[in-house]
Amino acid sequence: MVKGVANVWVPVQDIERALDFYQNTLGFQPIKRDGPWAEIDAGGLNIGLNGREPEGAQAGGGPVITFRPEGGLDAAVEDLSGKGVHFPAGISEHEWGRVATFKDTEGNDLQLYEPPRS
Repeated sequence: MVKGVANVWVPVQDIERALDFYQNTLGFQPIKRDGPWAEIDAGGLNIGLNGREPEGAQAGGGPVITFRPEGGLDAAVEDLSGKGVHFPAGISEHEWGRVATFKDTEGNDLQLYEPPRS
Protein backbone atom coordinates (compact mmCIF):
# COMPACT_ATOMS: atom_id res chain seq x y z
CA MET A 1 0.00 0.00 0.00
CA VAL A 2 1.74 3.23 1.18
CA LYS A 3 5.28 3.18 2.51
CA GLY A 4 5.91 6.80 3.52
CA VAL A 5 5.80 10.42 2.47
CA ALA A 6 7.79 11.19 -0.67
CA ASN A 7 7.18 14.92 -0.53
CA VAL A 8 4.85 17.69 0.55
CA TRP A 9 4.36 20.19 -2.23
CA VAL A 10 2.67 23.52 -2.54
CA PRO A 11 0.99 24.45 -5.81
CA VAL A 12 2.30 27.72 -7.23
CA GLN A 13 1.40 29.92 -10.22
CA ASP A 14 4.88 31.42 -10.75
CA ILE A 15 7.88 29.25 -9.79
CA GLU A 16 10.36 32.16 -9.85
CA ARG A 17 8.18 34.32 -7.59
CA ALA A 18 7.52 31.40 -5.23
CA LEU A 19 11.18 30.40 -5.06
CA ASP A 20 12.17 34.00 -4.35
CA PHE A 21 9.64 34.15 -1.49
CA TYR A 22 10.64 30.84 0.12
CA GLN A 23 14.36 31.58 -0.26
CA ASN A 24 14.70 35.31 0.29
CA THR A 25 11.70 36.10 2.47
CA LEU A 26 11.46 32.95 4.59
CA GLY A 27 15.17 32.07 4.43
CA PHE A 28 14.89 28.46 3.24
CA GLN A 29 17.55 27.06 0.93
CA PRO A 30 16.69 25.45 -2.40
CA ILE A 31 18.00 21.89 -2.67
CA LYS A 32 16.76 20.99 -6.14
CA ARG A 33 15.59 22.80 -9.25
CA ASP A 34 14.29 21.15 -12.40
CA GLY A 35 12.36 23.46 -14.73
CA PRO A 36 9.00 24.31 -13.12
CA TRP A 37 9.77 22.16 -10.05
CA ALA A 38 11.85 23.27 -7.07
CA GLU A 39 12.45 21.78 -3.63
CA ILE A 40 13.43 23.71 -0.56
CA ASP A 41 14.76 22.51 2.79
CA ALA A 42 12.34 23.78 5.43
CA GLY A 43 14.32 22.66 8.47
CA GLY A 44 14.47 18.98 7.55
CA LEU A 45 11.20 18.76 5.61
CA ASN A 46 11.47 18.97 1.84
CA ILE A 47 8.77 21.20 0.38
CA GLY A 48 8.20 21.03 -3.36
CA LEU A 49 6.98 24.02 -5.36
CA ASN A 50 5.12 23.23 -8.57
CA GLY A 51 1.85 23.68 -10.46
CA ARG A 52 -1.05 21.28 -9.97
CA GLU A 53 -1.60 18.25 -12.14
CA PRO A 54 -3.92 19.60 -14.87
CA GLU A 55 -6.00 16.40 -15.05
CA GLY A 56 -5.72 15.48 -11.38
CA ALA A 57 -8.03 16.34 -8.53
CA GLN A 58 -8.38 19.92 -9.79
CA ALA A 59 -8.99 21.49 -6.39
CA GLY A 60 -7.88 25.04 -5.76
CA GLY A 61 -5.11 25.86 -3.32
CA GLY A 62 -3.55 23.97 -0.47
CA PRO A 63 -0.55 21.71 -0.10
CA VAL A 64 -0.47 18.20 -1.49
CA ILE A 65 1.00 15.21 0.35
CA THR A 66 2.70 12.77 -1.98
CA PHE A 67 3.21 9.18 -0.81
CA ARG A 68 5.62 6.50 -1.98
CA PRO A 69 3.64 3.37 -2.83
CA GLU A 70 4.82 0.03 -1.55
CA GLY A 71 5.04 -2.58 -4.28
CA GLY A 72 4.70 -0.17 -7.21
CA LEU A 73 2.30 2.51 -8.32
CA ASP A 74 0.04 0.29 -10.42
CA ALA A 75 -0.49 -2.16 -7.56
CA ALA A 76 -1.21 0.65 -5.08
CA VAL A 77 -3.75 2.28 -7.40
CA GLU A 78 -5.46 -1.08 -7.94
CA ASP A 79 -5.52 -1.79 -4.19
CA LEU A 80 -6.89 1.63 -3.24
CA SER A 81 -9.42 1.61 -6.10
CA GLY A 82 -10.74 -1.64 -4.66
CA LYS A 83 -11.27 0.22 -1.39
CA GLY A 84 -13.35 2.93 -3.07
CA VAL A 85 -10.63 5.52 -3.80
CA HIS A 86 -11.21 7.38 -7.08
CA PHE A 87 -8.29 8.45 -9.29
CA PRO A 88 -9.87 11.00 -11.67
CA ALA A 89 -6.91 11.12 -14.07
CA GLY A 90 -5.62 7.59 -13.53
CA ILE A 91 -1.83 7.46 -13.61
CA SER A 92 -0.08 10.31 -15.38
CA GLU A 93 3.35 9.83 -16.92
CA HIS A 94 6.08 12.49 -16.75
CA GLU A 95 9.82 12.59 -17.39
CA TRP A 96 10.30 13.01 -13.62
CA GLY A 97 8.09 10.04 -12.72
CA ARG A 98 4.50 8.84 -12.50
CA VAL A 99 1.73 10.13 -10.25
CA ALA A 100 -1.81 9.20 -9.37
CA THR A 101 -3.86 11.96 -7.73
CA PHE A 102 -6.80 11.33 -5.43
CA LYS A 103 -8.62 12.91 -2.47
CA ASP A 104 -8.99 11.87 1.12
CA THR A 105 -12.41 11.76 2.80
CA GLU A 106 -12.16 15.48 3.64
CA GLY A 107 -11.40 16.66 0.09
CA ASN A 108 -7.64 17.14 0.52
CA ASP A 109 -5.42 16.35 -2.45
CA LEU A 110 -3.12 13.35 -2.10
CA GLN A 111 -0.86 11.63 -4.62
CA LEU A 112 1.05 8.45 -5.09
CA TYR A 113 4.44 9.02 -6.71
CA GLU A 114 6.80 6.62 -8.43
CA PRO A 115 10.18 7.90 -9.70
CA PRO A 116 11.23 7.20 -13.27
CA ARG A 117 12.68 3.79 -13.95
CA SER A 118 16.40 3.85 -14.67
